[in-house]
Amino acid sequence: MATSKKSKAKRSVSSGIVTIQSTFNNTIISITDTNGELLVQGSPAVVGFKGARRSTAFAATKAASDAADKAIKKYGIREVRVIVSGPGAGRNAAVKGLDSAGLKVTTLIDKTPIPHNGCRPRKSPRK
Repeated sequence: MATSKKSKAKRSVSSGIVTIQSTFNNTIISITDTNGELLVQGSPAVVGFKGARRSTAFAATKAASDAADKAIKKYGIREVRVIVSGPGAGRNAAVKGLDSAGLKVTTLIDKTPIPHNGCRPRKSPRK
């Protein structure tokens, strides 16, 4: 039984969207096309950082530049819109890594969720 594998045509994407999710413990970089279909994903763990070193700004820079290099080589992406969310240390560092890898950042959007007096705080203990 011979199974034929479909050969996937090489996609050429000129512009895309980079989403940076930065928590206190990790930074996740997702590069998508303009429709939102995932092209490349990266994080400090993929580059080789383990444990507490994943949360550093240096790890975020390395992860972002690695993901950008993969996207440039595989899809020929040149310019990106960057959406940053989360309070972590790798926010600005990841944008720097994208820039140093050769991607042109056209717009920078901060979508960090900020509560506008949402949830009620827990009851304070009695004294």
